[in-house]
Amino acid sequence: MVEVKQVLNKKDVKRFVCFPDALYKGVKYYIPELKSEEYSMYSPETNFSFEYCDAKFWLAYREGKIVGRIGAIVNKWANDLWKQKQIRITRIDFIDDMEVSKALFNAVEAWAKELGLDEAHGPLGFTDLDKEGLLIEGFDRMGSTVTIYNYAYYPRHFEAHGYVKDIDWVEFRIKVPDKDDTRVARVSRLAEKVMERSNVRFYNIKKMKEAAPIIVQIFELLSECYKDLYGVVPYTEKIARDYLRRFTPLLHPDYAKFIVDENDKLVGFGLAAPSLAQAFKKSRGRMLPFGWFYLLRALKHAKELELYLVAVHPDYQKTGLPALMLNDITASAIKNGIVAAESSPELEDNRRVQDFWKNYDVEQHKRRRCYKKHLS
Repeated sequence: MVEVKQVLNKKDVKRFVCFPDALYKGVKYYIPELKSEEYSMYSPETNFSFEYCDAKFWLAYREGKIVGRIGAIVNKWANDLWKQKQIRITRIDFIDDMEVSKALFNAVEAWAKELGLDEAHGPLGFTDLDKEGLLIEGFDRMGSTVTIYNYAYYPRHFEAHGYVKDIDWVEFRIKVPDKDDTRVARVSRLAEKVMERSNVRFYNIKKMKEAAPIIVQIFELLSECYKDLYGVVPYTEKIARDYLRRFTPLLHPDYAKFIVDENDKLVGFGLAAPSLAQAFKKSRGRMLPFGWFYLLRALKHAKELELYLVAVHPDYQKTGLPALMLNDITASAIKNGIVAAESSPELEDNRRVQDFWKNYDVEQHKRRRCYKKHLS
């Protein structure tokens, strides 16, 4: 018999956060969450999304042993903005047992019906910058620090319990070209023309702290650029500053590119970082006692990049600015001996983003899905 209990105290939160480590023990492709960041997700004092979200979390037990977990988020702002009545499934993990997964889904669906909501979808997070999408292709490929890893049996459980595809994201592995590759020179010439024609310039930095005057504009630009993408809501000032606090220390000035206009207003940026996947794995997602050592070493000596975000103001999206930033990141990657990069998930129909890779050797190696289920 499966018993589902709501997470109500700090001990439950710890069990909830740590369950995936036990479930995926020995799986070389699984990357643990950064535990300190996960713990902060469950309290309104440290997760400012609770200003417009409600959330509940549950653990599934069998004979006193944890066999699954699931969370649910009601993003009231998204529901109002997108004229929908949805509940988001988040942080779902379970053993390969249909009784367990059904009990978890039932907990979320029952709460949704209590609230008068008519659809469940996910996996999603509190914001569009949280991890989202169930892995459905690429189970034998290394995960990243910004994506979900799950077993190959998960999609079968979703579909068995009435969930169907809503939308897919795809991911690419990009080979960094050699410095003598003719495509590098061709893109460099294009970049020079773009700079001249658009009357823009790079806001160059040598240390991340030098980006402080411009980095505060990032989330204003993100809200403008991403407003029509799946499930996106604008970022509040508190949320923006919290993300900057959390992620700026993980960035590297060689891979943080900012473009400003003649008035020093941010019109585009591209953010990548040395891959921290192996550092997270070695530290098991914990900063202490040795987690910082692994992270600092990865920031200096990584051979792969993770591509986080690219955003260009709508007025400049047809001017070639994305190519300009990618060219500069590529030049830094070649200089530093980087051999490959992992893209973040891209909506499968976002051809504008996928066109970024037409001048590179790429492999579309992962796919992830947001499922939905009508609850009538």
